[in-house]
Amino acid sequence: MSIFYNTVAQASFAQARIWLDERIRFNVDRPFTAIYNMPFLYRLCPGQSLSIQQLKKALQLIVERHQSLRTSLVFDTINNQLMQRVIDFHQHDTNFFEFIESTFQTEKELDLIIHNEKRNSQLFDLTRGLVFRCHIVYYQKPPLNVVCDNDAIIFNFHHAIFDHPSMDIFLHDLNEAYTTGQLTTDENICLRYLDYAIIEQQMSMTPASLFWLETLHNYNLDRLLSLPFDRHRLSEENRTGRGTSVCFDFGEDLSQAFIAYSSSYDITVEQLALASYYAFLFKLTNGESDLCVGMNVHGRYREELMSVIGMFVNAIPLRCQLNVHWSFSQLIDHVKEIMTNSLQYSYFPLQRILAQHPQTTKPTFLETSFEFQSYISENRKKQVMIGNTRLLAAPISIKIDDNDVMTKFDFALNIEHDLNNDQLSCTINASLDLFDRITVNKIAQRFHF
Repeated sequence: MSIFYNTVAQASFAQARIWLDERIRFNVDRPFTAIYNMPFLYRLCPGQSLSIQQLKKALQLIVERHQSLRTSLVFDTINNQLMQRVIDFHQHDTNFFEFIESTFQTEKELDLIIHNEKRNSQLFDLTRGLVFRCHIVYYQKPPLNVVCDNDAIIFNFHHAIFDHPSMDIFLHDLNEAYTTGQLTTDENICLRYLDYAIIEQQMSMTPASLFWLETLHNYNLDRLLSLPFDRHRLSEENRTGRGTSVCFDFGEDLSQAFIAYSSSYDITVEQLALASYYAFLFKLTNGESDLCVGMNVHGRYREELMSVIGMFVNAIPLRCQLNVHWSFSQLIDHVKEIMTNSLQYSYFPLQRILAQHPQTTKPTFLETSFEFQSYISENRKKQVMIGNTRLLAAPISIKIDDNDVMTKFDFALNIEHDLNNDQLSCTINASLDLFDRITVNKIAQRFHF
């Protein structure tokens, strides 16, 4: 239930983190350096069509209901804090979202359009609350009143107001709004994101505060792991966001052995993957035993947050003080304890963790990242229903050229577990500001073999 009726509040910790990171690490004014655009691409299935008029109306209903999609972020210089303000939906002179139509002749032209949606830092204006856009791309024909098969739809959001779980909520409501022409907008039965931000500021987080203070005791958050860099970045102004990516499958035998090992030691596949990462970093850094990596958590730690569109993701440090004399099974036990305890207090905002260490100027532990994803392969290509129309979600992987990708981190390991066939795969992303491609390939080979 919404207990507040404010339209202005301090930004949430997650919003503030994205807003600040975009300005410090990735200069928002530099062209085509956007790192927090979130485009989702859908293609209509053969024989399917959508009414443009109905789609526009449905999107308006969604923006009316979900205030995050019409929320501005403005820095209050007097009080030195970032503020969010919900734009009044009844302001008739206000465009709450952009609706763009264009045409493509070839798949390469569509790729260029998608690249622009992902990388163009000028598409959104947080100060005006323009944080969402819908781009209809027609195949080999001028804009019409109907979207047909072979056409594409790109829904694009700014990450400061949207996370990946929000997309399921968005698509559910889009289907309802398109089908029925209406959405429930009773604010008395829904927690608004702005309410969450207010409650977050007032929450007592003493147990979490004590946990993170103890966890990071005597750890130098400014210390960069001694990875085999080819060069160093002179300043944040030199950060390009350009990276290189190496992907490989574990294969059936190794995947089955990995999963069986986790089962025999009563740990999750994710915990085993993290333990393997620590062991690899220990080798890669020539024996550093106090290791800290960053990991994102979804941040929706209460049931009421599951139906709210907004940005809830938090980044937490996972510190492992391994003993060089441990067996791998002892390392696993230690990692299991680390992850269990850390996730229990993962709601504690990163900003508050860093505030406990005022001497920290640049928390470089965040530059080495770990991510684990489990999914059912059929769902990766899931069909989305809007009314009676079937759309197919298409993956977006933005490449600068054949070898380069965009990366927010210096070095990141992502393990994926396909639950449908129990297969594991790995992706290593590394910044080209610091590594040569050949170095990253060698690192990947060491991890793989």
